[in-house]
Amino acid sequence: MDTPKILFLHGFYASGQCVPAKALREAFDGEAIVLTPDLPLHPKEALAFIRDMCDREKPDVLVGNSCGSFYAQMIAPAIGIPALLGNPHFKMTEFLKPRIGAQQYKSPRANGNQDFVIDEALINEFAELETQQFSNDSCRNPERIWGLFGEQDTLAHFEPLFLEHYQHAFHFPGAHTPTEQETKTWYVPLIKTLMREYPTQV
Repeated sequence: MDTPKILFLHGFYASGQCVPAKALREAFDGEAIVLTPDLPLHPKEALAFIRDMCDREKPDVLVGNSCGSFYAQMIAPAIGIPALLGNPHFKMTEFLKPRIGAQQYKSPRANGNQDFVIDEALINEFAELETQQFSNDSCRNPERIWGLFGEQDTLAHFEPLFLEHYQHAFHFPGAHTPTEQETKTWYVPLIKTLMREYPTQV
C-alpha cells in the first residue's frame, strides 16, 4: 500500500508554513505525506488549485482550518474522500467586509509576497460560493465530513450550521487557529481515525 497522503488547507491569512501545517508535518513524519501548499487568494482560483492537486496527488484525507475548511467541505464529498474541518468559516463575506484594504499574510508564503488586498470583487467571489457551498456534491457521504471546534474560538461560530449538514462534531479547548500542541493532541488522532474508517486505497 502506498504511503497515505494528507492535504492540509490553511486559513485565509495563513500559508503552507503556518503553525498547524508544520505541526501536522512533524506529527506524521514517517507515517504519511502531509502536503501543505500555499492557496491562491481568490476562492475560485483556490478551488481549482485544490481540485487539480487532488487529481495529481490523490490525498486520502483533506484537513482544513477556517477558510481552508470552507474549501475542504465543498471538495471532499465531490471527490469521495473524508475531511476534517477545523473551525470552519462558512460565511467568509462576514469575515472580510470589515477588513477591506491592504493586508499581510501572517506566515511566510513560498513566493515571498506577503501583501494582498481585500476588495469588493474578492468579497463577491466568496458570496457566490457561499450560496452554493452545501448544494449538490457537498451533501453526499455526510458521515465522512467531521468538524473540530475550538471552545475559545472568537472568529467562527458555525457548529450549528455544520450540524445541519453533517453528523460528527468534536471540540478542543483552543482558539480559532490551533497551536502546535493542540494540532498534535486533537487534530492528529481524528485524522488517523478518518483514514482508518474511510480508506481510499485498496
